[in-house]
Amino acid sequence: MRFSLSTPTPLEYFASLVQSDDHFPLLEAAVSLAQDEYPDLDVQQVLGDVDQLLARLKRRLPADAAPLHRLRTLNQFFFRDLSFGGNVNDYYDPDNSYLNAVLRTRRGIPISLAVLWIELAQGLGLHARGVGFPGHFMVKVTLPKGQVVIDPFTGQSLSREDLSERLEPFKRRSGLVDEFEVPLGLYLQAAPARDIIARMLRNLKEIHRSQEDWQRLIAVQDRLVVLLPDAWAEYRDRGLAHAGQGHTALAVADLETYLVHAQDALDIDAMADRVATLRREMNQG
Repeated sequence: MRFSLSTPTPLEYFASLVQSDDHFPLLEAAVSLAQDEYPDLDVQQVLGDVDQLLARLKRRLPADAAPLHRLRTLNQFFFRDLSFGGNVNDYYDPDNSYLNAVLRTRRGIPISLAVLWIELAQGLGLHARGVGFPGHFMVKVTLPKGQVVIDPFTGQSLSREDLSERLEPFKRRSGLVDEFEVPLGLYLQAAPARDIIARMLRNLKEIHRSQEDWQRLIAVQDRLVVLLPDAWAEYRDRGLAHAGQGHTALAVADLETYLVHAQDALDIDAMADRVATLRREMNQG
């Protein structure tokens, strides 16, 4: 009997990583996003590179180091010695979302830097999590005497006053003032790994959509549909990207999926009109 062992596609590999919320491999899933741009990327090699950083970091600490000492050593190593930080010169470069590139350049955006930092922090035994703060991803560490919130873009520890000040513009835009005030703690809840990957993908989505790079946008949307199978707006957005790329039949299929499941959406009539137009194009073709 002959067995055929075919290598999974990047999308199949990604699907295998994100199928369950139990033991969701955040770092591996985040690294795998770069396979759309770097098809020959060895994900395991990148994971090994992070392991080597962790081994270097552990050599700096005694086994019985207190949590605060571990945190300070991590921040010194990550932000100062290795000079990881935000890419202020080219914030919207897609490479800022690809961890293989972030490891090479030491530059990224808050969420990509956060994923690497969290991996190192957890490797040191720290209780570290990501925080989906509005407009700017954060990390937090729970210590015996309280919680520390850090901006992964700069390495700065943020006080409650700092955080409240950063929230103000968002709260004003959203009408969350006076009787609609929301406690600060609600904005500091730990983000599940699936949400972190979704936010990374949506950052890439906005870059590709703004540049009308339909091919790259479709690859991102394929991942979002796998990651969030009930997020019907992602089918709509993939359908619109397929339409932009001239894939009329695929566009119709995605947009009709959206119309079936998102019947209360405000754009339902506009999308129905778009499907009718695409169907006419198919019939004429």
